[in-house]
Amino acid sequence: MRKNISILVSLLILSLTACSDKGQYFEESGSVFHTSYHIKYKAKQILTDKIDSELQHFNLSLNPFNPNSTIAKVNNNEDVEVDEWFTEVFNKAEEISKKSGGAFDITCAPLINLWGFGFSKMDSVTPQMIDSIKAFVGYQKVRLEGKKIIKEDPRILLNCSSIAKGYACDVIARLLEKEGVKNYMVEIGGEVTMKGVNQQGDCWRVGINKPEIGTSGVTNDVEEIVQLCQKGGVATSGDYRNFYIKDGKKYAHTINPATGYPAGQNILSATIVAEDCMTADAYATTFMVLGVEKAKLLAQSIPQIEYFIIYADNNGQQKVTYSKGMLEYLPNRKTLAILENP
Repeated sequence: MRKNISILVSLLILSLTACSDKGQYFEESGSVFHTSYHIKYKAKQILTDKIDSELQHFNLSLNPFNPNSTIAKVNNNEDVEVDEWFTEVFNKAEEISKKSGGAFDITCAPLINLWGFGFSKMDSVTPQMIDSIKAFVGYQKVRLEGKKIIKEDPRILLNCSSIAKGYACDVIARLLEKEGVKNYMVEIGGEVTMKGVNQQGDCWRVGINKPEIGTSGVTNDVEEIVQLCQKGGVATSGDYRNFYIKDGKKYAHTINPATGYPAGQNILSATIVAEDCMTADAYATTFMVLGVEKAKLLAQSIPQIEYFIIYADNNGQQKVTYSKGMLEYLPNRKTLAILENP
């Protein structure tokens, strides 16, 4: 009898534990870093306050539009000790700058401003203006010593927008995991960190928009679906996301640090899958600067990333190319590949 009671009590405890582990899915949305965010997660209780607090800390670290942020103070040459978030982003940026031969460079801020994608609107840009600014652009001209940023030239400005949104996704993901969340999707400005499954019990999926060749930007059509079942980051960079037309010519926001001009490569859209979204975000921008062939060559030396590139060929036709490992994250193409190669 006692044995039966013991078994019943054990089953009841297991049942109660299972119920408490179920939780429910919550959704959060808002704006940060001059862009929007959407967060979905499964938890026992809503985590709005903790998420908001974390985003505010992020804002005070890496938002250049916030005059009280760490990066704004660095740009203003104030005597400031950088925080751990700034440090992590700076170190990752330096790592990718070295690996890419300078194609990724967070010191491009003055050039970004010159072309009208930063704090000022574009006026007529001349080669002389570009050359004068390039004199103090270059990741080698700034370094981190302890908690201090050391600049070779006080005119050096940092812009981490090509890596910070991805990092913010990772920061929120860390918070969620610290709170015991195992299933979540964090999207900030189009960059995504995800883990586990959605409310339907399926792996998370995100769409890659189909860009338009020329000056019209992007359609609402989905070119491809990316699916992640394990933890990872997905980031897409494209010349359709932030651009303007002047005198019939399209100027996109990705600047080539070597030339000082908008990248203007044949890549229309570059999507990267990596273990974390910060890495994916930075390499997506890097690929836009490099162009198809150089980007593919770089990817061969970095096994931690996979890519899906939409580009225009020499005849102006839209094409796609992707790494072999990327096929694992493309459910539609993976099914087709299996059918073609049974």
